[in-house]
Order: sequence, then C-alpha cells, then structure tokens
Amino acid sequence: MSVDEPATVGLLTEPYLLEWQVRAIERLQRETDVSIPLVVTNTSDTDYQAESWNDRDRVGLEDLRQFVDLLGTERAWTFVLAERNLGRLFGDEREFWRRHSVENVDAIADADHLECVPQTDGNWNELPAAVVDELGERCDVVIRFGFGLVRGDVLTAPEHGVLSFHPADIRRYRGMGPPAIFHDGRDRAGSTLQRLDESIDGGEIVASDDVSLAGCHTLWEVFDRVAERQIGLLTEGITALQDPSFEPQSIPDEQLGEFYYRRERRTATFAGRVLAKNVAGRLRRRIGRRRSTGDHVESTHDSAD
Repeated sequence: MSVDEPATVGLLTEPYLLEWQVRAIERLQRETDVSIPLVVTNTSDTDYQAESWNDRDRVGLEDLRQFVDLLGTERAWTFVLAERNLGRLFGDEREFWRRHSVENVDAIADADHLECVPQTDGNWNELPAAVVDELGERCDVVIRFGFGLVRGDVLTAPEHGVLSFHPADIRRYRGMGPPAIFHDGRDRAGSTLQRLDESIDGGEIVASDDVSLAGCHTLWEVFDRVAERQIGLLTEGITALQDPSFEPQSIPDEQLGEFYYRRERRTATFAGRVLAKNVAGRLRRRIGRRRSTGDHVESTHDSAD
C-alpha cells in the first residue's frame, strides 16, 4: 500500500452507533490494516436513548406524547413509524438497528473521542475549524455515520475526503431511498458508498451494489437487507481506495436518479400505501410461517406412521 493511500480512518457519529455500523467497523478492522485514531461525536442533541432503546417492551405515556408530537411534523408518516414500533414490541428483532453508546463500542475503544456541536444552517451541518483541522491532520479518510447533511471544509480536509452511505443506487433513487423503493414495488435495492461533495446524494461513487428483495415483506426488512450488504461494502470501498489505480466514479447530473423528498412520505397517499403493504406483508409472513409449521407437523406425523 502506498503511503498516500488511506491507512487512518476517522468516524463522524451520533452519541450511539447502530449494530450494522459496529459490524461494518469490526469487519473493516478485521480485513484491512487501517487504524481508527479519532471519533467525532455529535453532541448537539442530548435527548436520545441508546442501549435502553433496545429493550423496550411496552407502549408508555412517552410513546403517546411522541406520537402526538410527530403528527405535527411527519403527518401521515407517523402511522407508518407507529406500525414499526408496534412490530418491534411484538417480536421483530431488528438486530441491525440496536443502539450502542459510542463509549461502549470495543472496536473504537482505543480511539480518541471528540465531542462536537456543529454549526447548523437549515438541514446542513458544518464542523468547527478546530475539529476539521484535527480530522485533516490525523485521518486519511473519514466515514460519516452521523451529523446528517455535512458540508464545508471537512469534506476536503482528509486526503480521501468523507465517505457516506446512501441506502439506494444514486443513479435511480436519491433522497428517501428504501421507502420509495418499497412504495414502488421494486424487486431489488441498491446501496452507494459515496465520497461526499456539497450536493445531496450526488457524490463520487466509491463502491456500490444491489441486493434482491425476495422475502422482504415490509419496508423494515428492506432496510435490513440493505444494511446487511453495507457491512461488507465499507471494507470493499476502503480497499478500493488503497489501490493507487482506483478512481471513484463521478456521475453526471443528468445520470443521477430522481430525487424523492422526505415531504412526499408525509402525504396520505404515500404513507397509506406503505402502511397497507407493511400490514399485508406481516399477514403473509405469519400465514407462511403457520403453513410451514403445519407442513412440518404433518411430515413428522407421516414419518411416525
């Protein structure tokens, strides 16, 4: 590996990492010789739950308050989110979305941790100059697992920029990603590891792939399927950058996919279709399991005879 290729990786995170992100970091460390010297955590929002969120097993007064609050901003999409939470309470494991406080993640225990409050302008976040300098000096490349939309000098401070996942192929679906894919009834979904610029879902492609959605009964299973692929895609992307002959793929604006704004999901038409498909999918899955169990019992009975 050339000394100019990424050997040190920085992380931008929320106060917690999701299970699939932890697994992606662990695989990266296991399969490459990169180190992670610095983790920058977004501490602008202290109203969060990490490990305690994983074990919630009942609906409480706080959930009802949150539902009412969300109605004001997410409108019809609030009912889709409520269906997700109820599904989790009634047995959906959703293991890739379990939360781990950053300080409890063994894979980054040896890294230095910086707390950061970004400067916010609308939906965009910019990191303070001191944090940007630290990332630029200590990291060859940075992975964004938090901070939302990021712009400013941090994008160019590390030699290989800032990489981020978009859970769709940016040449087909930008913006929402899986909700639009599920709404449209696609049988495959993509993921793009991109080097960020100051566009939204329009950066250079470092790695990408797509997966079959066969057997995905709900939107949440689509998210799971994509996240599972991203665990390996991070290592593939960093490994590609370590090849001196590799060049990330720039996508002309005219080849970028349609942009699906989040506000679209708040409409009764969009949210209603997703909610109906989720409920129908859960019923099909339950019926399929019952049939499978019945067939197994019948087969066991026939063998006994």
